[in-house]
Amino acid sequence: MARHEELVVGLDIGTTKICAVVATVAGETVDIIGVGGSPSRGLRKGVVIDIDATVDSIRKAIDEAELMAGCEINSVYAGIAGGHIEARNEIGMIAIKGDEVKPGDVKRVIEQAQAIAIPADREVIHVIPREYEIDGQDEIKQPCGMSGVRLTAKVHIVTAAVTSVQNIIKCCNRAGLNVIDIVLEPLASSEAVLAPDEKQLGVALIDMGGGTTDLAVFQDGSIKHTAVLSLGGYHLTNDAAVGLRTPFEQAERIKRRFGCAAPRFLAADELLVVPSVGGRAPREISRKMLSEFLEPRIEEILTLVRDELARADLLNSIPSGVVVTGGSSSLERLPELAEEVFELPVRRGIPRGVGGLVDRVQGPEFATSVGLALYGSKQRAKPRFRVYDGSTFRKVRARMREWFIGELS
Repeated sequence: MARHEELVVGLDIGTTKICAVVATVAGETVDIIGVGGSPSRGLRKGVVIDIDATVDSIRKAIDEAELMAGCEINSVYAGIAGGHIEARNEIGMIAIKGDEVKPGDVKRVIEQAQAIAIPADREVIHVIPREYEIDGQDEIKQPCGMSGVRLTAKVHIVTAAVTSVQNIIKCCNRAGLNVIDIVLEPLASSEAVLAPDEKQLGVALIDMGGGTTDLAVFQDGSIKHTAVLSLGGYHLTNDAAVGLRTPFEQAERIKRRFGCAAPRFLAADELLVVPSVGGRAPREISRKMLSEFLEPRIEEILTLVRDELARADLLNSIPSGVVVTGGSSSLERLPELAEEVFELPVRRGIPRGVGGLVDRVQGPEFATSVGLALYGSKQRAKPRFRVYDGSTFRKVRARMREWFIGELS
């Protein structure tokens, strides 16, 4: 069994599901050894609305991952999303001390770039260098060791609502977990589903989750733009539930199993049984009718993403096309519909770059959790947010109590 220091855990705290992925890191190799999941009961549009329910869901996902991996999980990389996320590009400039750029100069210019006025209710979660410039020479990725007089840094700054960040950390802490870092979910997903050549040429990643749809644009190997839309799979399910007059849980099940983003590809005689509300008898409807309820909402989401790209003047900056991922992207024929909306090549993003239990994470719904593990494998940092409320003690005590009860029974 790998040592504890070699374990990395990604925790995707989503609106519809919570997923934990445990991986071991040996050099450049990342192997999945455990996966745990649980329905998410305490979030809406990526924001915690019920701490106790969220903590319970996190514990269930972590317990399942621990059982499969055969280890105890203490620290995680946690994802964050939601309509409160904001991003902006900033520029910093400093004079170079001495005759060449040193690591201290790089640190200073990044600090200068992020020295912007941020409201008290917001917190910086990422400062991502995009490129550097030395005396007018741009597109520099590694400035250290180069000679010059003036160093400029172009950075991408992501901020989030302080309360949302604190609630994510609080939920993890109450579940007995230290939080090593809070990571923007589309940034994590990009680690799992995008190829380096796509990032270099220019690509748009659309992460379609349960409560939000996240956008991240990469060009020249670095992130260029991020945005979050407060629409996702929940709205698709709600449309199906209203249109079919069936309970929400049944609509979710039917959507996952029979949903299609483009009804024109379906035959009208393909039927399915739909439960009714209020104890009424189940009804038969065509699969094409179900998809006709889903298509307008999917088209709306994709159109809003296209409008966001147009607003940021990036539609001509993504020659690699679009990659759709996240649980809602698993709908049949969604890439074909997206190609019509964007007039660009579109593919569905599946986690890559990992070994081990690959078959357990072969779906777009695991993009964020696997990406968090990959992100963590590159950072290998110490926890920034630790457990202070005695949750670890309670966790150990609860496990000892379960052990003693098991021995006595």
